[in-house]
Amino acid sequence: MSAGKRAFMLMIPLIAFAIGGSLYTPSASVGQNRFDNSGSEPALSSLPPLPSWANDDLPDFSKYRDTTEKKAAFFSFLYPRIVLANSRILIERDYLDSLASKKELTAKEYRWLAQQSERLRVDAEPGSKEQFALLHKRLDVIPPSLILAQAANESAWGTSRFATKGNNLFGQWCFSKGCGLVPLSRVEGASHEVADFSSPYRSVRAYIQNLNRHPTYQLLRDVRLRDRRNNASLSGLDLAEGLLGYSERGEEYVEEIRAMIHYNNLEFYDDDFRSVVRNQTPDSLEQLASAETEARLLPRRSSLNSTPAEG
Repeated sequence: MSAGKRAFMLMIPLIAFAIGGSLYTPSASVGQNRFDNSGSEPALSSLPPLPSWANDDLPDFSKYRDTTEKKAAFFSFLYPRIVLANSRILIERDYLDSLASKKELTAKEYRWLAQQSERLRVDAEPGSKEQFALLHKRLDVIPPSLILAQAANESAWGTSRFATKGNNLFGQWCFSKGCGLVPLSRVEGASHEVADFSSPYRSVRAYIQNLNRHPTYQLLRDVRLRDRRNNASLSGLDLAEGLLGYSERGEEYVEEIRAMIHYNNLEFYDDDFRSVVRNQTPDSLEQLASAETEARLLPRRSSLNSTPAEG
């Protein structure tokens, strides 16, 4: 599908324009090396290999002169990568649920739980109810609307230096020398860098991992768990409440992200994602998680027959 056609198709949800957000580096972060920063997935037999397009670099969004076309192109590039990342998390989540229902676990299953616990910073007795409860809370999806709004805000619609040079769409930090790009405005004595990723998809995975495990985003996870327990649809507008620590601007930043979701009608993508994954079988999720082309994951274009709305 050509960039022009994708842009035209995705102009529909753009009902208004948010002013392009400037890059902001999170004030609260954690020391991570490059491997840990990738949001890597512990080995799981039901998790298919990543499709080749997940390794594609960021397009040149600076070439767009028309604001609507630029936004549409940005969303059409990023949304399939969000569906890909979230569908793979749902496969892992289903596997976690299957282990929780077993009376005895194998050494391989304990090892997978240990790997997930290390990745998501869960400190609990292996195989305990506490471990399963904490992993179930942290191993979960992030609504597309929130990811799209923050990516647009933090990367200046894919045109910031950190986005174009390091595929970093969310201003994520790292703390090992050479792990990323040195901020031009870094104060003397500071050692952090802005992480670089092999692809924008890896940036998305790492961003989701950050929200799923960092203490700063405990409230976001609490809101998500509350909605899960109430059988309510996960909403980027609701989960944005948990981003108070993402920026030193606090509540002002949260309201800016919510405004971007409203102005660009990004709840459309939450609805689409729910319609795609609701009641999917593990086999169907595997098809989503290994889609041969990103076009298959664009809104309303999934070739899978799915029923409306997952929470």
